[in-house]
Parts: sequence; structure tokens; C-alpha cells
Amino acid sequence: MGTLREELNETNSHLDEKQIIEELSPTERARILRKVDWRLLPLVTSLFLLSFLDRVNVGNAKVAGMSTDLNLTGFKYNIAAAVFFIPYCIAEVPSNIALKLFRPSRWIPTIMVAWGIVMTLMCLVNSFQSLVVTRLFLGLAEAGLFPGVNYYLSLWYPRSELSKRIAIFFSAATIAGAFGGLLAYGIENMEGIGGLHGWQWIFCLEGIAGFLTEPERAYIVNVLKEDANNLASHYHIRFVVQAMKDYKTYIQALMYLGLVVPGYAIALFSPTIINELGYSAANAQLLSVPPFVAGCIATIIVGIQSDKHNLRGPYIIGGALVSLVGYILLYCDAQAGPSYVGACLAAIGVFSPVAVALAWIISNAGGDLKRGVVLAMVIGFGNLGGICSSFIYIDPPRYHIGHGTIMGFLSLSIVTSAFGMWNYNRLNKEKEAQCLAENITDDRKDEFKDMGDASPLFSMQDTLYDIHSPSCFLQFHFGDNEHRYLHLLCDLPMIYIYLRIRGVPPRCVSRLLGHLLSGQARAAEDVASSFTRTRVV
Repeated sequence: MGTLREELNETNSHLDEKQIIEELSPTERARILRKVDWRLLPLVTSLFLLSFLDRVNVGNAKVAGMSTDLNLTGFKYNIAAAVFFIPYCIAEVPSNIALKLFRPSRWIPTIMVAWGIVMTLMCLVNSFQSLVVTRLFLGLAEAGLFPGVNYYLSLWYPRSELSKRIAIFFSAATIAGAFGGLLAYGIENMEGIGGLHGWQWIFCLEGIAGFLTEPERAYIVNVLKEDANNLASHYHIRFVVQAMKDYKTYIQALMYLGLVVPGYAIALFSPTIINELGYSAANAQLLSVPPFVAGCIATIIVGIQSDKHNLRGPYIIGGALVSLVGYILLYCDAQAGPSYVGACLAAIGVFSPVAVALAWIISNAGGDLKRGVVLAMVIGFGNLGGICSSFIYIDPPRYHIGHGTIMGFLSLSIVTSAFGMWNYNRLNKEKEAQCLAENITDDRKDEFKDMGDASPLFSMQDTLYDIHSPSCFLQFHFGDNEHRYLHLLCDLPMIYIYLRIRGVPPRCVSRLLGHLLSGQARAAEDVASSFTRTRVV
């Protein structure tokens, strides 16, 4: 489970990479990525499902009777939920650096074993103090998995292919929310078995639970190199400092925080909120399932569409607006039916843009190590929101304080996403002007390899189509997609408007669209290549 770059560097391949790339058809390129998908995604998704299930099942345990058995009066439950996030946030940056130094094949299994042991031992909890201690250790053990796997995926896929993969991986969180409710409903009926309460069985049972050919390896490595503009991939402290001093890191952290606080609130309190709508504890466990199922489906759909259009910001804003509508319903309507619909909308809107946000963060951090540190910092800072989520639902049965606070965080995500889109557009225009003024071309990549995303050759991502990379521009329309012409017809107005906004002459636009409609991939790519090397946002 090492990164492909590291594996390829350890072999002396005699293959001509450029020749390999040229000989591969779009269908063959898609097949290679699917091969990587089947090798990586099932494993990492399963790991995150178990991890997130372990993290939030304290909410199910509370409804199942833990509060009564442990005498969790006042803010005791909130404290037990919150302490998890303190070591969880602190350990994320060191963990991603360790992953780079020690290889994923060694670091991720170590994390997995540690949190599995801690989670299983939580069934022995018999007091508030022991619950707090075990939650602290659980946060420490799980800290590296989520940022580590996202970083790991970024070392296998180009930026334009990342959102849908992270969406599949992150969908495990919503599956965990749904499965946790179903599992808790059944386990709650194990009251008294083995001398354990039903809620103790929730913790116990949920805690127990070089494949590419040389041409394929060469293709993936070449794609990643082109996508990264030959930026540095080795360890050096300067890249850590770059990440910490970059103001964009903190803008992205605020944007992510605006999604994480509502997400954890739903995960930790949805059974309680539904219970307060008048449903029994058992029915509340079951009714907590549909919002997570809907969130899972929406997460995958939004991830695929985001990659298809190579857009990030609008999908984040759109998801936050949907969730905002859901929370307004929860805040304003006291009836069970509309409030439950609001809970479903809230889950759909919160969970669906998280993968897109992570892909956006990864895509706009240049260089392997800086990307890993930025990702860990953003996720670590964002997960501090879990502490906030643990203390805002304190005024049952309407929870106006909690719902109002969540609406504020969603608004924060909308504002910072809009600022990010504007800022990345501004930076790309400045880099474009610098390249034209100083005659900077891809031949000078090595001069800027240690500059990270400050390199004038690195374009910030939130694009409709990356004309700077014609193959990326044409990938969807000539990929392995039997409905590509239907999708192309739907996209023609967007393509035309976008190219005209970017100043592409009408004649060039007409020629390109004509080649696309007639299926002439090479001719269309030649026209796209004739455009100025514009970085688009």
C-alpha cells in the first residue's frame, strides 16, 4: 500500500513513458483508473466506515440507556462527546507527516489496530470518568485515518478525478450513520446478556467488526507528474512551513469548519432530535437511518458531477443552501412531519459537499508534503467544530440554540467558498500575466518545483474545463461513456458561454464544438491546444 511514485522509483523501468501514454486509448486509460479503484476504494472505505461508526455510536448508546446507567446529568454527555476531538485534532498533522515518512502500508494498519482495541474495550466502561478516558484515547487512535486516507488517495489520482473517489470514501460516514442506527436498534434488545447493558454491547460489537502492470504504472505516474506540474514530492521542513504560513489554508479551514459542525451535530444528535419529536427511543434509532441514506446517495452523485464539470465551489455553496433550508424547517416548525423532512434535507445538504470540499483543498495545495500538511491542518481545525457540536444542543425539545448555531456555520461555509472562488480566479489571472510577461513555459518547470502552489505554472482549481490541459478538457466526451453524446448536447451551452467569457474567438469555439459533435477527438484536441495557455477558474 505504498504510493505509486515511491513504488515506481524503486524499479528501473525501461519503458518509454511518453510512448506508452500516446498508445493508450481513452477507454484503456479509464480501465486503468478503474483497476486502481477496485484495489484501493473498498479497503479504505471499509476502514472509514468502521472508524466513523466507532466515533459517533456514543449518540446511539445515549438513547439506548447509557445516560441513565452512567448518570450522565447536566453537561456530562456533552463533555464525553467533545473530549474525543481534542487529541483527534492535535494528532492529525503529525500523523500525515508520519504517513509520508513511514509509508501508508505501515502507518494506516497501525492506526487501525490501535482504534480497534480502544473501541472494543469501551464495552467495559462503567462510569463517566472511564467514558471520558476511553473517548480521549479513541480520538488519539483515530486521528490519522481520515486525513491520511484522503492524502493517500491524492497520491494515486489526478485532481480532475479526485472528487468522485473521495465521495465514495466519505459516503462511508453516512453509511455508518444509517448502519449505526439499525445496528443499535437490534443490539439495544441484548439488554442483560453477558452481564452487559444494551448500550455496552453497541460499543463491543461495533469495535470487533503491486497490482498494476509496468505500462499501467507508467501511465498513472506520468498523469500525476503532469497534474502536479513537476512539483517536489520529497520531505523537507520548508514545505511544512509553507503550509502553515499560507493564508489560503485558513480560508479553507473556515469553509470546512462550516460543514463539519453541522455534520457532527447530525451524527451525534439525530437520534436525540428525532426522539424529542415524539418518537420512542427504538423508533428514533430506526428513523435516524433515512437521512443518512439520502446523504450517502447525494454525496456520491455530487462527487461525480463535481468531477464531470471540474467545479468545486458552486457544489459546496449549493449543498450548504439545501442544508440551510432543512435547518430552517427544524427551527420554525414544531410538527413532527415537516421537522423530519428538515432533518433529511439537513443531512443531504451537509454531507454531499464534504467530499467536494476535500478535493478542492487537496487540488489547490501544490507539492506532496505541503498537500498532506494543509489537508491535516484543515481537517484538524475543522474537527474542532466537533467540540462545538457537542455543546449546542442543550435546549430540548425545539433546540433553537443548536439549530441557530448550525445555520450560522453553514453561512460561514457559503461566504468562504464564494471568497475562495474569487480569490483563486484572481491568483490564476496573476499567474497567467506573469507567464506571458516572463515567457514562462512548461520547459522551465524545474525552476519552480520547490514553490508549491505559488509556482506560476500551478493553476488553482475550480474550473469548468481546464483548457491548459486539452486531454482533461476532452476526457469526459471521449471516455468510456455510452451516453457521452447526450451529455455533450446538454453541455454545449455551458461550453460555449464559458469559452466566450474566457475570450476564445467565436470561430475557434465553433470549430471545437463541431469536432466534438462529430467525434473527432484529435482534431478537437488540436483546436483546444491552439488556445492561449489560459488557466481557468
